[in-house]
Amino acid sequence: MGDLSRTNAIEHGVVKTEPFRSFLRLLRPYRGRLSLSTLSFLVKDSPAWLLPPLTAAIIDIVVARGPLPNLWLLAGLATVLLTLNYPFHMLYVRGSSLATRSMAVDVRNALTERLQRLSIGFHNRQSASIVQTKVVRDVENLELMMQQAFPTVLSTVFTLTGAIVITAIAVPAFVGVFAITVPVAALLVRYIRTRAGARNENFRLEVERFSAGVGEMAALIPITRGHGLELVASKRVAGQARSVSIAGQELDTLNGRFGAFSWVSYQILGVACLVGASAASITQLIPITPGQVVLLSTYFTVLTGGIVNLLNVTPVVSRGLESMRSIAEIMEEPDVEVNDGRDPVASVSGAIELDGVTFRYLGGRPALTDITISIRAGETIALVGPSGSGKSTLLNLVLGFVRPTTGRVLLDGRDMNTLDMRSVRSHVSIVPQESVLFEGTIRDNVAYGLTGVDDESILSALRGANALDILGPADSPSGSGLDAIVGTRGSGLSGGQRQRLAIARALVRDPRILILDEPTSALDADSEGRVKDALATLFRDRTTLIAAHRLSTIREADRIAYIEKGRIVELGSHDELMALGNRYARIVSRQTT
Repeated sequence: MGDLSRTNAIEHGVVKTEPFRSFLRLLRPYRGRLSLSTLSFLVKDSPAWLLPPLTAAIIDIVVARGPLPNLWLLAGLATVLLTLNYPFHMLYVRGSSLATRSMAVDVRNALTERLQRLSIGFHNRQSASIVQTKVVRDVENLELMMQQAFPTVLSTVFTLTGAIVITAIAVPAFVGVFAITVPVAALLVRYIRTRAGARNENFRLEVERFSAGVGEMAALIPITRGHGLELVASKRVAGQARSVSIAGQELDTLNGRFGAFSWVSYQILGVACLVGASAASITQLIPITPGQVVLLSTYFTVLTGGIVNLLNVTPVVSRGLESMRSIAEIMEEPDVEVNDGRDPVASVSGAIELDGVTFRYLGGRPALTDITISIRAGETIALVGPSGSGKSTLLNLVLGFVRPTTGRVLLDGRDMNTLDMRSVRSHVSIVPQESVLFEGTIRDNVAYGLTGVDDESILSALRGANALDILGPADSPSGSGLDAIVGTRGSGLSGGQRQRLAIARALVRDPRILILDEPTSALDADSEGRVKDALATLFRDRTTLIAAHRLSTIREADRIAYIEKGRIVELGSHDELMALGNRYARIVSRQTT
């Protein structure tokens, strides 16, 4: 099964209301290897249920004082059984480890692919820290469940089966004693899972809220430090950490209570089994040899130990199944951008038309109302207006991140609702307000997502973005400075350098449509001047939509659209709007005085 088909199988096989079945479906591609691992475990764990009858036979030989050769034979059999443990244990570990780790890779790949297809609206609603928790921690819980529960279940099942079969042959009257432990254990496991389910879910939700809080704290550190609010931020996170602690303590208390109760109960049953078997042997109520007394006692001890381990691993299983539900929340999230079956776009001229477009967010007033505008291919349109007026929403509509509530968005005369937006976006570049860089080289950041881009093309893009100075004055035009590391999120660069690097990233793609959202709002005058020169190169022969406040960025646009309360209230060139003497003119007046 290929990676894509496996990802699709995971998406369709994971159901929130069926966490255990969903987990089994994740393991289905590895059933052959898991079957081999199970057989290996059967051989390597066989001493647990084959040594007790050998021990019983040795004790009977001792009681009978011979024959001695039989003792050596039994010792040899025991040695062979114990020696087999190592090779078959390694076979089991290799098989189960490969299945577990591969399953985790499959789930993380499926989650990542699903997250890439979920709408921008979903990602705006969902904390990035919670998403990270699902991809990292929840999948880790599935691995932990497999690593701890799988061998425990196998050991308990094989030991129980072996003990019952051998006891049925040696001492049939005691088979019922072992059979009682199975339903008792099953009832305890079911009871614990039921009680722990709600507390596991509560604990998971508290951890997700804590992760979101930590993410917010990290993002707000500049504001926190700048306003001297370190203590407030620390108390806020401490309160969330306390909530996680309380939820965890409640879960631990429940697990501890049932773990102790089950251990005490089965130890008492073990003593009762030993005493009962001894009494039956002494009174000859049941013909039992001394060795068989040890056999029954050993079996019951091993069996109850296995069941106690099974009960102890139940919290891990409950946590794993809760993580399975958490993963299913992403897989079942319906807010997906649908592109399959829509028309792919091979080339773009760049003509954009919004025809009577209204967009309303869920439960809110319209963000845009009856927007109608035609943008010619190669034209630069600047969007201005107060914060919250709808500029970014309009850009998101053009990008296809959101769909119109009513009306149409046309690209080269074709309704964008009928187009595969992934193919459309291959002709689009975005320069956001804050450039998004990753820890890597300048080359990696400029050519992000592209293959076959040579250094000369990257240098040309940097030159066009007025960004060759980022390579350093000692670097030659040959491009040796392209290997310089920009640091985490571009921490090794200034704000202006990061923005010019983002412009170079846009230039190297040679897009037909360019989207810019406040590209100079956070820059000082010197950096703004350098970025403005780079933008002049970027705008050339491309359809450009730019949302901005600063006059220096927008006055050279072909037309300027002033948006207020979701409507275009002024539209024209800089000179035309200045002649109107209305809203735009007042903004210009404020910026120039």
